Amino acid sequence: MHRFPEKRVAITGAASGLGLATARHFLSRGWRVAFADVQDDTGNAIVASLGLPENRAFYQHVDVTKVRDIQAWRRKIVELWGGLDILVNNAGVAAHGGIGEAPLEDWEWVIDIDLMGVVRGCKEFAPLFKRQRSGQIVNIASMAGLVHAPEMGSYNAAKAGVVALSETLVGELSPFGVGVNVVCPGFFSTGLASTARSPNPKLKETMEKLFAGSKLSAADVAERLYEGVDKQHFYILPHANYRLLWWLKRYAPGVYLRSMKTLGRRLLAKRQDCDDSVETTEKGRAVG
Repeated sequence: MHRFPEKRVAITGAASGLGLATARHFLSRGWRVAFADVQDDTGNAIVASLGLPENRAFYQHVDVTKVRDIQAWRRKIVELWGGLDILVNNAGVAAHGGIGEAPLEDWEWVIDIDLMGVVRGCKEFAPLFKRQRSGQIVNIASMAGLVHAPEMGSYNAAKAGVVALSETLVGELSPFGVGVNVVCPGFFSTGLASTARSPNPKLKETMEKLFAGSKLSAADVAERLYEGVDKQHFYILPHANYRLLWWLKRYAPGVYLRSMKTLGRRLLAKRQDCDDSVETTEKGRAVG
């Protein structure tokens, strides 16, 4: 990325999963990395293990639901580096559940972190980039922001919001020489599944299997993210099979909607099987 000779990147959610893989990839390319997360013990241990000076890599506690944390992080970055080249808004969580089952608290939790966390990051760093007349905002969305599976309403809505925000910022920031990318990976092995909320524990197990079964690792996604930013691609879609589904939605919406209805019926049948299994187990315990 010759357009950023200072090589300064800041990443939220950098203590695990895609955030950590992205940080490691940038470090391997000679970049200075500002790690941010709420997992302080893990984040501090990771940065300490690098054995690099603070000017090369540092960790700071940043809860993306708190503007003051993001502002303090930005001030530290400017103090150390004099500015920033790339901001990666990566911190995120997930929740599962149908519209009648998923509690509103889960909706608020997901939207506050996955969407508003990105909004806060963009809002706090965009003025810096505009003053510099350079910079890049990389927002981590998901294929869920482009293709909306049943029973993932809060996650779909939040990630679709990230895509919409990113598209909006292209027009707002390009006159200042500031670029924007939106990254939309599908399932891949990450810590997201372990913290996901679901009213149905059995279906949460299914989610974990989907994440673990991906052919791409977090390191693979991070590499494709880096390449996409370097080539200035706006949409960065690391998974080829999910790209096909997105194209189906764009060019054959009727077929896409029928596939979503079919998926909804399958999920309903799976949920009923889970409920029957739980009921049988409970009856067996009562008899015993």
